[in-house]
Amino acid sequence: MKVTFQIEGGSPVQVDCNAGDNLLELARRANVAIDAPCSGNGSCGKCRVKILEGEVESFPSRHITDEEYEAGWRLSCNCKVIGDCNVLVPDIASAYQSRMKTADLSSPEEVAIFEQAKKNMEQEGAIPFTNSFRALQLEMTAPTEEDTMPDIERLQWAIQAAEPEALKVQIPYTVMVKLATVLREENFRVTVKGQLKDDTFTCMELCGYDDTAIVGAAIDIGTTTVSMVLVDLSNGAILAKGSSGNGQIRFGADVINRIIQSTKPGGRKALQDAVVKETLNPILGNLCRSAGISAKSILNIAIGANTTMNHLLVGVDADPVRMDPYIPSFFSWDGLKAGDLKLVANPLAPVIIAPNIGSYVGGDITAGTLATMMWDSDEMTLFIDLGTNGEIVFGNRDFLMSCACSAGPAFEGGDISCGMRATDGAVEAVTIDKETMEPTVTIVGEPGQKCVGICGSGIIDTISELYRTGIINAKGLFVREGDRVKRDEHGMGRYVLATAEESETGREVSINEVDIDNFIRAKGAIYSGIDTLLQSVDMTPDCIEKVYVAGGIGSGINMKNAVNIGMLPDVELEKYHYIGNSSLTGAYAMVMSNLANDKCHEVAANMTYLELSTYPGYMDSFVAACFLPHTDSSLFPNSVQEM
Repeated sequence: MKVTFQIEGGSPVQVDCNAGDNLLELARRANVAIDAPCSGNGSCGKCRVKILEGEVESFPSRHITDEEYEAGWRLSCNCKVIGDCNVLVPDIASAYQSRMKTADLSSPEEVAIFEQAKKNMEQEGAIPFTNSFRALQLEMTAPTEEDTMPDIERLQWAIQAAEPEALKVQIPYTVMVKLATVLREENFRVTVKGQLKDDTFTCMELCGYDDTAIVGAAIDIGTTTVSMVLVDLSNGAILAKGSSGNGQIRFGADVINRIIQSTKPGGRKALQDAVVKETLNPILGNLCRSAGISAKSILNIAIGANTTMNHLLVGVDADPVRMDPYIPSFFSWDGLKAGDLKLVANPLAPVIIAPNIGSYVGGDITAGTLATMMWDSDEMTLFIDLGTNGEIVFGNRDFLMSCACSAGPAFEGGDISCGMRATDGAVEAVTIDKETMEPTVTIVGEPGQKCVGICGSGIIDTISELYRTGIINAKGLFVREGDRVKRDEHGMGRYVLATAEESETGREVSINEVDIDNFIRAKGAIYSGIDTLLQSVDMTPDCIEKVYVAGGIGSGINMKNAVNIGMLPDVELEKYHYIGNSSLTGAYAMVMSNLANDKCHEVAANMTYLELSTYPGYMDSFVAACFLPHTDSSLFPNSVQEM
């Protein structure tokens, strides 16, 4: 039997299969990207496909209406193949990966984040942005019958003349095999790119005399999204910037599902390929084209990622990460090269992995902590990274405490019926008129872009506004009626942000009581994690002097709304600073500065990890936080509900 996946906006993919094969698993084997945050258990409703021809065996789902079912719509995870069929994979099912943004330097705010990080670290007593990578322009005399010096010695002598600190010169195999050809093609006028470490210069690339680009790649590998910048290693300038959904998302939205998938036959290789071949390499290739550079000019790579992502990236068994006593294969690992992972870069380029702290506090947090500079400050600082897992760090130059809370994927649109990532068509900001109950929304994309779904920052705004206007109560249940409030046959309420006519997809965009409950539990996990971390050092929110909030959940969080629903402590709003993707900023510092790399490892070594699940009182704190804003209203004196 054959199944043909018609990918909207892409080329069809035909796959041989057997009767009874699951359609989602078949798509995974064929590398057809279908978003499945719940890893195929039927709960998220995001893996919608349309059967154009043929038949599949499926069972009803609350995510597919009777009309949609009659039109051929199915959840791919609920389908078994029973014959040849033709399946439409709509753009919305794969947009998390296909809508890649490359060379996005139009936002001054994003570029300013990197410039500010560089400025902060170069201040007196901090970290200079210097590294060991060089581009040496060499002019050598061609050999003659009188001058029979071998090519390798001729090159070594020229390097030592140009770089007096290089007492030794290493010529690796990848350079040696093309040495004779390049020297003669370029008439012995060449550029050598490499690294001067201690007293040894290692040649990494041999090219034309005018090609002097030395480039670094800073990468954040998130559970949901991968972001990257190419930087000029000589001056720190941003050459190109891009992002994409993590190709592993089709194996589940959370790390536990992916670890389980990796234990299946061929699973570890499939997950590694999903992040390297399907995600990192396409971004690297696109950014190199945008910047007008050769991939072999990428001489240094720094990666911020959580512990599980690091294991799956390098193809190491990640199962012990989720099993008691939760011991990863590595916290820190030196010696990895781009060629080991077959990355689109110079094969000799070092791959620096920001060190992990624990099974659920990884290198993305150490890189983010590095970027905040809280380790060099007297101020008591709270750092919160909102993502599929919520990680929190508290402290200053004297101490650093960290923890991880299982917030789930709600902050990136998972577990929300109309949730999506912050890509084109996502509602990212919302206000609601108290009298008319009509919404005013801001949508990601070009002017005129219609609504597709709602991302994390939009969810925070919507729930805060619903609570402020009295449309929902402290439990997240609808208590007001109006044109925008609808109820299903069971009486469950929902608020309509965009009707079917107003949306891009022809489907209503709304948030219901189940969505709100899922989000309340996610925000409760964040707040209770903060509360427990403060309790562990006998402090209260009054002790907090500065708060950094990171995470790619939209263009920026409305901090007032986040406090209003009890997600963040009720401290002065002036203390809050949204810093975007702090993991990427930290990786940028590490790729640019040898000392920043050393400091990141030092920060990780000095950070204390608190295991929330074993801490007395954590569960009580979590339950208390699962209301709007909290069961203890005295903790949120500024939370507003207009009656």
